[in-house]
Amino acid sequence: MSTVPALSVLDLVPVRTGQTSAQAVASSLTLAERADELGYRRYWFAEHHNMPAVASTTPPVLIAAATSRTHRIRVGSGGVMLPNHAPLIVAEQFAALEAIAPGRIDLGIGRAPGSDPVITQLLHRAGATSDVDRFPDHIRDILALSSADGATLQFTSGGTYTVHATPSASETPELWLLGSSDYSAQLAASLGLPYVFANHFSGEGVDRALALYREQYRPSEAHPTPVTFLTTNAVVAPTREEAEARALPQIRMMARLRGNRPLIPLETVEQARDAEAVDALGAPFADWARTRWIVGTPDEAAAELRAFAERHGVDEVMLSPVAGSYDDEPMDSAVGRAQTLELIHGALTAA
Repeated sequence: MSTVPALSVLDLVPVRTGQTSAQAVASSLTLAERADELGYRRYWFAEHHNMPAVASTTPPVLIAAATSRTHRIRVGSGGVMLPNHAPLIVAEQFAALEAIAPGRIDLGIGRAPGSDPVITQLLHRAGATSDVDRFPDHIRDILALSSADGATLQFTSGGTYTVHATPSASETPELWLLGSSDYSAQLAASLGLPYVFANHFSGEGVDRALALYREQYRPSEAHPTPVTFLTTNAVVAPTREEAEARALPQIRMMARLRGNRPLIPLETVEQARDAEAVDALGAPFADWARTRWIVGTPDEAAAELRAFAERHGVDEVMLSPVAGSYDDEPMDSAVGRAQTLELIHGALTAA
């Protein structure tokens, strides 16, 4: 395994105070361009709903936009939350994306709804949803629908009907299973699929999940050996002081999420500092986050990243760049997030 892991990006399209969704999306698309220029391996968009600080509700739309702004990098979902969608819709959307950007599309799929119970019910009311209990069947459906042979339906009255995901592309998207528990690890192993543990969100149980995946893996034609990498939150800056400051808005947002507090747009660094002095919302979560996130100078981050990849036996790490913004930084750019990608890439390649 290489001592220098490949780098990828996970983007939730964060929305800061005073920023419009259009400005947040513009910032992320510019960031995707920069990741492409730097040589990052992939750029994935998450699916979350009804969160003021997150604009990544529709990964296929964002993927299509990002493919038009990039040339080499793989672009995908991290992930599509399958309970919210019919398998045929997912297969067709990603068949279309594969036709737009052949050989560059990843389809990462998760089992969680990606929102609160009320929004989940609203999504289900549309009718185009998949039963969580049938998640393995729907994964198989997507694989079949995306294949050259298609999926065959058997009518109870007799006869069959073949369905293909269209448009039919020369290649199919690479399908990944995502998860933060043993379930997806074991399912990915049984199906011979690539697997990603959502370490950026959970961080608990990663060793067990990876061990189960590797031990139980059943080789498939496309993937004769296990294929996996890990995600992690990262904030990198020229000084540790700046890195810690830019990490604070996300730390406070995660504390709100885990404490079931009302969600708000992401605070700026100055807003987070002022608020923290009053309510200390992020204090209980800060120490926990700093033991699991990569926060520091370029050299510190590069050393942590190498150790992280070696400890878990992966040759790729997907960074979720969660650096916050200062008040005077442009609304249509992500200075801190771009700095994170640039500095950690530079430190790794210079060594």
